[in-house]
Amino acid sequence: MRPAIWLLAALPLAAQPKLLINAQVDTRSAATGLESQFRALLTTQPQPAWIGYSVPSARGYNLGCDYVRDGFNQPGVVHLEPPDHAVILFRVDANAVNRIRTLSPDCEIDAGNVPVHWLTDVQPAQSIALLVSLMPQRDRLGESPLGAVAQHGDPAADQALERFLGTDQPESVRLRVVSWMGSSRGRHGFDVLKKLIAADPDEKVRERAINSLSNSREPEALDLMISIARGDSNPRMREQAISALGRKGGPQVVSTLSKVIESDSDNQVKRRAVSALNQLPDGEGVPLLIQTVKTTQNAEVRKQAMSTLGNSRDPRAVAFFEEVLKK
Repeated sequence: MRPAIWLLAALPLAAQPKLLINAQVDTRSAATGLESQFRALLTTQPQPAWIGYSVPSARGYNLGCDYVRDGFNQPGVVHLEPPDHAVILFRVDANAVNRIRTLSPDCEIDAGNVPVHWLTDVQPAQSIALLVSLMPQRDRLGESPLGAVAQHGDPAADQALERFLGTDQPESVRLRVVSWMGSSRGRHGFDVLKKLIAADPDEKVRERAINSLSNSREPEALDLMISIARGDSNPRMREQAISALGRKGGPQVVSTLSKVIESDSDNQVKRRAVSALNQLPDGEGVPLLIQTVKTTQNAEVRKQAMSTLGNSRDPRAVAFFEEVLKK
């Protein structure tokens, strides 16, 4: 039998998940301050429970639901547009936070029959401050507090994330923040990535910043990736840009990869461009792979292009090899 469902219809729609299953719901306001309300709940909660609320989100497409179903043909709702709110959930036990989840408000949430303290009237800036205050507990929580910060639509989230991009922060934290800059932080995130690529002293951070550009929806992101792929003095940076371009596709990308294969001075960069051709959506790179096999004078690149074509299973590649075998 399906567990009982608790609908939180008495609350504003933007303030709570649409559906909770197996939930012992307790609703209270955080209008007097999120920090004080949260700490009071934490102090009085020795048994497992969840504390949750929602905030306006950055409208990214990376908020999801962890559904467990018997098959992929189960009926469900497909949301074509990203949610305008994010649900922030804290699992507490023994008067301490031990897990943080960030979900879409469209998710069906099973609370496991434990108490859920749902907070209304939460100010986004106060939510960000609370999450940042939990970062000293990183050994237990990982980077999940900052991951939740990245989903906030409030400008205060940009300032908080940039604080953890400082060179005095652990490299693992910096790398995660760089990824969120591309996927969640819009124009501000693109501007930050551009600065990191130009001047950050950590090569891994620069590489991650280039890779993160592929998730940016800013029009200039593609131009910057192309510029790096064609002209950066560091071969590793060119390779990263080429890999990022392989996830984009389009005439500009195909033309760039063609020029790299033809004229880049580094064989490893050329080979990365060949691999990127095979990653392009809808088989866009197959004609250029065939052309590379026919025309390149670089034996190593030609060998890789042939191998990549052979693994593509594209009908045009099959026809090409059949033609070669007939000669």
